[in-house]
Amino acid sequence: MSDTKKIIAIDAFGGDKGPKAVMGGINQFLYQNGDNSIHFRVFGDETRLRKLLAKYPRVARNATIIHAPNAIRSTDKVRDVIRHAQDTSMYMAIKDVRDGNSQAVVSAGNTGVLMSLSKLALKTIDGISRPAITTMLPSGGGDSRVVVLDLGANVQCDETNLFDFAILGSVYAEVIGKMPKPKLGVLNIGAEDTKGNETLQRLNKVLTENKDKLPYEYIGFVEGNDISAGLVQVVVTDGFTGNIVLKTVEGTAKLIKRVLVENLKKSLLAIIGTFFLVHVFKRLKHKIDPRSYAGAIFLGLKGFSVKTHGNSDALAFANAIKYASDLIGANLNDDITARATELASLRETLKKE
Repeated sequence: MSDTKKIIAIDAFGGDKGPKAVMGGINQFLYQNGDNSIHFRVFGDETRLRKLLAKYPRVARNATIIHAPNAIRSTDKVRDVIRHAQDTSMYMAIKDVRDGNSQAVVSAGNTGVLMSLSKLALKTIDGISRPAITTMLPSGGGDSRVVVLDLGANVQCDETNLFDFAILGSVYAEVIGKMPKPKLGVLNIGAEDTKGNETLQRLNKVLTENKDKLPYEYIGFVEGNDISAGLVQVVVTDGFTGNIVLKTVEGTAKLIKRVLVENLKKSLLAIIGTFFLVHVFKRLKHKIDPRSYAGAIFLGLKGFSVKTHGNSDALAFANAIKYASDLIGANLNDDITARATELASLRETLKKE
C-alpha cells in the first residue's frame, strides 16, 4: 500500500440509492479535493460498476473495481447473514481494511450487519470493551459541534461500557474535533446527581470523585436540551437513547427546513426578504442538513469503519468519504490506546463500585 496516497474501500451496493449514489459521491469528492488525493477500491457487481465508470472518467482514473457477487440488504438480520457474508460487497470491503489493502471502509449499508462484521474482522482496541457509533452533531452557535456516542451500536450498556465511551469520545473530540480538554457530560433525565438509574449513578460517582485524574473536563449529568445549547462538547449515553437523539436531531432539521420553505412562499415580502438573507439561510442549511455530517464511525475498532445514512445521496456519500479521509490522516487509534492505558486503574475502580 502506498505511503503517500490514502486508500479507501467502498461498499458500492449498500444503501437505498445503490451504486449510482456511491459513484456520484466518489466523483463529487474527487472534483472537490483533487484527482490524486485518494485511491478507491470499490466492491460490488463488476458489470454494473463498469457501466457507471463510463459516466465518471474521474472515478475511473482513481478506482479499482473488485467483483463482489452478492450484497447485504437493509432488511437482513445479523444472525441470518453473518455466516454467509464472505462474498458480499460489505464484508469484502471490511476485510480489505483488515488485510491492509485499504485504510478505511465506507458503507451506507445495514447498520447492524456492518457493525457486527466490522467488529468481527477488525477487532476492538485493547482496553476498550465495546465500539460505539460516533459522530458530531450541530450544537451552539457558528460551526460548533458536539460529539455524541453511542448512537445505536449497544442498546444496553453498563458503567464500564459508558466509561470506555468517555475515553473514545474525548479523544475523538480532541483529535478530530480540535477541542482541547473537552467538556464531557453523561446524558440523563435531569442534571441533578440524584437522577437516573443505578448504572448512571455509579458512573457519575466515580467520575465526579476523580475529576482531577481525568484528561477531559467532566461536568456531570446533562439533559437532551444541553446537546444543542453548546454547553457540552462530548455526550455519553447508551445506544438506545443515543439513536433516539440522532433521529430527533435529524427530524428537527427537516422540520425547520419545511417550516421555513412553507412560510417564505406565503408572501411577496417574505420572498423579497430571502434575497437579503440568502447567506444566512445558506449557513443555516449547512448547519442543520444531515448530509453535512453524513459519516459516523464505529469508534473503538482497530480499523476505520465509516457508516453513512442508508438513504445517502451523492453529496452525503462525498461527505462520508471526506470524513474517512480525515480519520486516516489522524493518529486517532494510537491516542485511544494510550488513554485507555492511562485510565485503566480508574476503570478497575469502577468495576468494584
